[in-house]
Amino acid sequence: MERKKFLSSLALAGVGGTIFTSCLNSEDKSQMKNTHAGFSPGFIFHSVYFWLKDGINKEEEKDFLNFFEILKKVPGIESCHIGKPAATNPRPVVDNTFSYHIMLTFANIEAITKYETHPDHLAGIDQYSKYWKKVEVKDTLLGE
Repeated sequence: MERKKFLSSLALAGVGGTIFTSCLNSEDKSQMKNTHAGFSPGFIFHSVYFWLKDGINKEEEKDFLNFFEILKKVPGIESCHIGKPAATNPRPVVDNTFSYHIMLTFANIEAITKYETHPDHLAGIDQYSKYWKKVEVKDTLLGE
């Protein structure tokens, strides 16, 4: 239920399909409503930005994307969105120098804590970190 609220708020904020690729199945997508709804206190937005190494070829980039396939299967994730930088107007406050962004949502701090230490998450980092030169994580806690 919470993932539908999140996606509805993205629609209201003008975030379109060209920015994010949803990891939801078609049934979840068809049940979404385009109305604004609040989030439960304690809800977590987990945003991770990746800068891939210079000189990555198409095959290596495709292999890197398998990392996201592993991550989105880790239990506890409410929603998952994967995207590349949007071609928005350049401004001093905009940083679209990253290569990929994954945004995961979690119902609470316990869920994200389990995710962070999950063996698949850690194994994925070990396997795919060879492709990135920089990663930034920004976690947001809503309404406590």
